[in-house]
Formats: sequence, structure tokens, C-alpha cells
Amino acid sequence: MAASVNAVSINARFQVQALTGVQRFAGEITTALAEIWPAERAPLRLLKPGGGGVRGQVWEQLALPLAAGGGVLVNLGNTAPMLRARQVVVIHDAGPTAHPEAYGWKFRLWYRLMQRALFAGRSRIVTVSAFARDELARLHGVAPASIAILGEGAEHILRPAAAVRILAAHGLEPGRFVLVVGSLAAHKNLVALGATARLLAARGIELVITGGLAANVFAGGAPLPAPARYIGRVDDGELRALYAAAACFVFPSRYEGFGLPAVEAMACGCPVVASRAASLPEVCGDAVQYCDPADPDDIARAVAAVLDTPSLAATLRDRGLARAAETTWRQAAERLRDVIFDVETGKLETGKLETGKLETGR
Repeated sequence: MAASVNAVSINARFQVQALTGVQRFAGEITTALAEIWPAERAPLRLLKPGGGGVRGQVWEQLALPLAAGGGVLVNLGNTAPMLRARQVVVIHDAGPTAHPEAYGWKFRLWYRLMQRALFAGRSRIVTVSAFARDELARLHGVAPASIAILGEGAEHILRPAAAVRILAAHGLEPGRFVLVVGSLAAHKNLVALGATARLLAARGIELVITGGLAANVFAGGAPLPAPARYIGRVDDGELRALYAAAACFVFPSRYEGFGLPAVEAMACGCPVVASRAASLPEVCGDAVQYCDPADPDDIARAVAAVLDTPSLAATLRDRGLARAAETTWRQAAERLRDVIFDVETGKLETGKLETGKLETGR
């Protein structure tokens, strides 16, 4: 049965995908949105690929619009039906265009065609930072004010108890390792950590890397820095324990739409060294020690400064905890709720936003 004209449906394709930052965002903001959704309105509906063999992009482009009916459709993971009008689409960054070397050509081509259609149509575009908003606006020739900003949260990392078993399992001593979370995608820039790994090894400190080795959308992953220990994917409790026990967290990425791992680390009281690049200065403020992602020696110097200066590490911990508390999934969900309400009433359309509390973002 088709949805009523007032129903709000969420594209839940993220629930059948591997967990990365985008899927994390989609799951957390969906949960937070459900918690604040007005009781007097029709319940939110989750629509995800089911039986019948129709999945992936075919399901999203053909079956999903029919299942959503005439109500507002909310898409949280960069993709959406290209020909639909009454919908909200969260596009997290302009990575495939800004850093094409990090993505396969088929993926780049599909995203270029899809985003062109979404921006040219009547979809309401939303993103996660002012940096991402400005990049998307420039690339697609729309006014920055036509793209709303939600932000993200990090409180999810504090829900599970710290699973300290991960430390014993890998022989890690608290305060005697530096943590990295990321993939081998080129823009994650793990290859730039070679100088840091060597500096740490000379001090008897390990560089520990966790995350996915690669994803099928990425082209030619960069090699791991050496010496380093790669411990694979971990669950949230294990990740919390790693953040809490690390001497510091280093995030050398050259491109991020938001940079959630840096905020997760801050929420766990871990000092952070981060690139002065893309959205990271906006998201992290004065709560991290910055480095030049193009200069491996500068990354190593920044890490050494945190390790060698207890007062700096303590300041970063305090500032990081305060910074992480400034943005929550509930706040992001409240902004998304307001966008949905405005799309329902026809107030906001791509390129036509003139006023409204979502214009300025964070």
C-alpha cells in the first residue's frame, strides 16, 4: 500500500551496507530523529531493500520512490532517487570530485550523474559542515544558503563500556601507543605517517591502526606506514577503550566533510593531532594540535609535541571534551526535523532559501 501524502519515509539502505562514517551518521541521526518526532504526526517509516532480488541502486532509483508514495523521502547517505521532488538528501562531501584519485572511475561517473540530477531538481540538499556546503555549492553552481547544515554527534562512542580486553589481546600498554582510525583510501593519507611511525618506534611506542583496509568504491589504496600495527576493525566498546588508552590520536586526512573520528577521540578524553585541512579546523576548533598533512615531518613533530608536553596533552584533553559536548546527534536531528517540516510545507527548495535558522549551520 502506498504511503499517505503526509507520511515521512527514511531511505534505510544504510542498514544493509557495511558500517562506515556515512552509515554511522545515518543510523545515529535516524535514532535521534525518532526520539524527538512529534507524537501527533504520522510515524516515521524505514524503507529498505527486501526480498525479490531488487537491491542497491536499482532498488533506490525504481522501487524506493514507489514505496515512499507522495510523502517526504529522507535520504541520509549521499544517494537518492534522481527523479523525485519531495525529498531531503544528505550529501556528506564532494570527495569524488575533489579527490578523484581516491575513487574508482565507475563510482565517480555514477556520483557525478546522480548529484547533477539532484542539484538540478527539487531535492532539498543538506550537508554536515560549512566546508562541505561551500564546496558543494561551488561545484554545482547553487547559493551556499540553499544547502542546510546539520553537523554530527559523538556521544555514541560513550554508550558501550570500554572493552579493555582489546588492550590485552594486542599487548597494548596504556599511554604507550598512538592511535589511528582510517582506511587506505588515498585521501585518508595514512602513507604520510611513515615519519611518525619511525619516531615512535625509536621511543618504544607503537603506532596502532584500526579500520577497514579498503572499500570497493576506493581506487588503489595507499600502503600502510611502517613500522605500525594494524589491528583491523573493532566494535564501539573496543574503540572507546583504544581512544581512552592512547597517548594521542592522529588524524592526517587531507579531505573530510566532517571528521567524526577526531570528535570521537575528543569525547573519550584523548588528545588529538589533526590536519589543518578541509572541515577539520571548523569542526575541531582550538581543541587539537594541528599539522600539515602534506608534510610527514610536521605530522611527526606535532605528535612529538603532545607526547613530550604533558601540559599540552592535558589542555587538549580538556578542550576536546568541551568541544565534543557542543554538538550532539539530538541537535543534528532537530535541524533535520526542521528541514523535513519545511519541505512538507513547500517553504524550502534548492536554490531558493532566503531566510531560516539553518542557513548558518553550526
